[in-house]
Amino acid sequence: MDAAVRSLFAQLLGPAFDTLPAPVRALHLAQGIHRYRGDVAVERGGGALSRIVAAATHLPPAGDGPLCVEIDASPDSERWTRFIGGRAMPSRLWRDGDVLCERLGLATFGFRLEVVDAAIVWRVVRVRVFGLSLPARWFTGVGARESAEGERYRFDVWAALPLAGRLVHYRGWLDAG
Repeated sequence: MDAAVRSLFAQLLGPAFDTLPAPVRALHLAQGIHRYRGDVAVERGGGALSRIVAAATHLPPAGDGPLCVEIDASPDSERWTRFIGGRAMPSRLWRDGDVLCERLGLATFGFRLEVVDAAIVWRVVRVRVFGLSLPARWFTGVGARESAEGERYRFDVWAALPLAGRLVHYRGWLDAG
C-alpha cells in the first residue's frame, strides 16, 4: 500500500503491522464506513467514583450480548461507534507523531501501540481531561489488546484507576472478514 494512503494503524505500527493476523489487518486496513458485528462481555466497577468516571467517558453498561461497531476510517483519523447494550460509545482516533490519540467523552488518551505476540498492545503515555494534562502513571491500569482467533478479530479492553478502582473491562470478538 502506498505510504500516502496507508491506514492510521499501519502508519503507527510501521513494518510490524504486516506481521499481524489477517483479521486484525483487515479491520485496520478498511477505509470509509464499515460495520462489524460480534459479541461482547462487559464488567463494570461498582463504586460511586467508578460510575461517575465511566459515565463521563461513555463507557458501556455491564452485561453480555451482541455488539455492533461502526468505523469511519481515513488515513488521517477514524471515528468508532460501539453499540453495546442499547447505548452508543463513540470515540475519535488520530495520530500525533508516534502516538495514537483517542477522544472518549471528556478525556483524550495518547497510546503507544506495539505488536507483541501477534497482537496490538495499547499502552497509555498521556491523558488530558478538560484540556488539563494528567500524569500517565495514574493510568497504568488502562489498556487494550487486539488479536485474532481463527477468522475473528478479538479485543480485550480494561480501565482501572487509583481510588476509583475498575471502571470497565470488556472483551469479545467481531467478524472482520
